[in-house]
Amino acid sequence: MIDHSYLFLVIAISYLLGSIPTSIIAGKVIRGIDIREYGSGNAGGTNVFRVLGFKPALFVIFIDVLKGWLPPAFLAQSFFEIQSIPDLGILQILCGFSAVIGHTYTIFGGFKGGKGVGTLGGMMIALFPSVFPFCFGIAIIAIVFTGYVSLASIIASCSLPILLILLPPFLGLSPAPLSIMIFSLLVPWFIIFTHRSNIQRLRNGEENQFKKAMIFKKGKD
Repeated sequence: MIDHSYLFLVIAISYLLGSIPTSIIAGKVIRGIDIREYGSGNAGGTNVFRVLGFKPALFVIFIDVLKGWLPPAFLAQSFFEIQSIPDLGILQILCGFSAVIGHTYTIFGGFKGGKGVGTLGGMMIALFPSVFPFCFGIAIIAIVFTGYVSLASIIASCSLPILLILLPPFLGLSPAPLSIMIFSLLVPWFIIFTHRSNIQRLRNGEENQFKKAMIFKKGKD
């Protein structure tokens, strides 16, 4: 029988791990600022790069990815080993997505965090290890051609369920569990929701471009 109190504790710990406001801490430590008041106003790795530079952004992105990887890969696995649960995938989804929600709505920052892309990426590494490199590659290609990190995040998330269906037979892997497949269909909707302001700026031609990554065309700042 599942110990629901322990299950709640594991999910709560996952949320708190995700809530660690990496970019906000970096802004305070490096320049004594609230990163959410500069650049795009987003507490994420891209805005840290824009405001603080490459090295702080790399550190922030690494920690944000780690926040998404640890709950499904470690906490969920540990709970699964001591409890009788029929589907590990469901538990991994609960723990991983709790971390993503924590990052997006951090309790340590007035429930105003980042877009959840980096933390969701860490969760994807744990849940979709064979598919994640392809999603990441699609995101890189989108950034190179368009310069829009937000658009690349949306395109990559939309490719996830498609790749999850097509790649396992091609790579000779077992199909993903039903719970993982269903969750992969929800990921694009979450990314689109957290990027709704970016989508509006894209429609208005006001979205910032990552021009240094663009090879084939140049856009405006």
